[in-house]
Amino acid sequence: MKRVVIIGAGGRLGAALAREYANDFHVVGFNHAQLDLGEPPQMRATLGELEFDALINTAAQTNVDRCETHQEEAFALNAEAPRVLAEICAEKRARFIHISTDYVFDGEKRAPYTEEDEARPISIYGESKREGERRTSEANPNALVVRVSWVFGPDRPSFVDWAIGQARERDDLKAIADKWATPTYTLDLAALLKPLLGAEQSGGIVHLANSGECSWQEYAQWALDSCRAEGIPMKARTIGASSLAEMKSFIAKRPGYSVLSSAKYQALTGVAPRPWKEAVAEFVREHVKC
Repeated sequence: MKRVVIIGAGGRLGAALAREYANDFHVVGFNHAQLDLGEPPQMRATLGELEFDALINTAAQTNVDRCETHQEEAFALNAEAPRVLAEICAEKRARFIHISTDYVFDGEKRAPYTEEDEARPISIYGESKREGERRTSEANPNALVVRVSWVFGPDRPSFVDWAIGQARERDDLKAIADKWATPTYTLDLAALLKPLLGAEQSGGIVHLANSGECSWQEYAQWALDSCRAEGIPMKARTIGASSLAEMKSFIAKRPGYSVLSSAKYQALTGVAPRPWKEAVAEFVREHVKC
């Protein structure tokens, strides 16, 4: 049985991977309390004792605004830690998959970003994640960087949970209408990552998201519509529009358009990620209670 290590097993994606993979693999998961990515000697000591075939790093400092005010921490966790993990995996001849983000792009494009598009981050978070990609690939040419976007799932709250929670309590609700990407379901990611785990797979970068695109406003509206379809009572019926410019509490810049094309993934595996609307509807049906 393949032995798989999940770093960030307490997070939204890491928890889903650890649970979904438990039947097919021998899984060892580490949360932040068990493995501090800010302490490379601890990482080397802990992981050096383990035998494993693949390691997936889902851990990061993902608080976009905190990264602006804590730059050293951002680069330690998002850039240097992946390099160390990449080195450890290279030494063990283990597959290394590092999860990155659509925020490495500036958002100026108006068609889905491919792996060939130049990364031009506009925030410290984006810069630190892009540097993590670079250091990972330098340390381990066989490492695979997987960029994902707007991850949601049952293990930790995300934007969709916020929208549903607000709509239960309020008649009027707004969401940003000029920021576009693709919601991506953690359970779908778990299934889609499986074909990439083999040591025979090549390294590089691949984009992986559910298909389609939407704004946060459309995302929230579809979540509400899905709740109604399941008989879950909502006070709000429609989601109003706000803009990125109105978000005065934001410290970091966010890309206005960061839709990822999964065409390369589909070419590699023959599998096409399903539409985001189907994934959100399933999440509501199976994980949102009346």
